Amino acid sequence: MKLQHRIALISVAAAAVAGFVYSQIYIHERNRREIKEVAGELALTWKDQLQLNQEQTQLLEDSIIEYTIKKNEIINSSLGINQQVNKLKAIQKNEHRSLQKFLTEDQFENYIFLNKQLTRKS
Repeated sequence: MKLQHRIALISVAAAAVAGFVYSQIYIHERNRREIKEVAGELALTWKDQLQLNQEQTQLLEDSIIEYTIKKNEIINSSLGINQQVNKLKAIQKNEHRSLQKFLTEDQFENYIFLNKQLTRKS
């Protein structure tokens, strides 16, 4: 193969890789924006339900974003169903520990109660 052909082939491959990387970054940013919007709305809903202050509301929004991304990664992984369920349970335990750090005991118990009510309706 001539040097010119090799250079052309490498250039085409590099352009394809660059296009793929750009599209993945664009999709990731769009998904992150959507998650942030939904998390903000959820945090405001919980603010009313749990009588959260501004700092708690912001911490809750950050927590919702963090754990939603982690849960989505597991759900979209190639793990088996049982492994996914086990990992999601572990993440939920971590999420609850995180929430307990900035919610009062009454707020946390109310959060758990309301969350169970919501999941039963779904």
